[in-house]
Amino acid sequence: MKKIITIAGSNSQKSINKSLLSHTISLLENVEIISIDLNDYVLPIYGVDFEAENGIPTAIKRLDELFDKADGFIIALAEHNGTYTTAFKNIIDWLSRVNMKIWRGKSMLLMAASPGRRGGTTVLQSAKAYFPFLGAKVASDFSLPNFYDNFSEDAISDNELKEELNKKIMLFEQHLNN
Repeated sequence: MKKIITIAGSNSQKSINKSLLSHTISLLENVEIISIDLNDYVLPIYGVDFEAENGIPTAIKRLDELFDKADGFIIALAEHNGTYTTAFKNIIDWLSRVNMKIWRGKSMLLMAASPGRRGGTTVLQSAKAYFPFLGAKVASDFSLPNFYDNFSEDAISDNELKEELNKKIMLFEQHLNN
């Protein structure tokens, strides 16, 4: 059984990206899901001086070891001012100090949800350009715009977007099994 690590790139308790991620997970079959909550990784802001004085936090070392066990990743990125949240970026910065190829050459489904009409497009573009440098094989990506109009009762309500997500999941699963 394939192991998929899921991360909602937000530390908000009411994150719409967590909702999208939970819905996406419910559509998967025959996989083991390992969910990472950024709130479990409250870390100092990365800095070379801090690292030199204190080393790499134990929580990051454990997270890095967990990433070794993954067959793939599903990441739902919240967008703050056109880029990743500070909490997510800080974890990436720390993880890159242990292994620059954070994503281990594994398949990835990238997603973003936004209350606006662009659906986190800017953060997705950034991730698609940057994550391969960190070892990701981005199999597909999905943007959910106008979250509060297109998502209700723990599912996507717009039929076209629902079908698009299903196709993106199929691409990810095909990539995962190759």
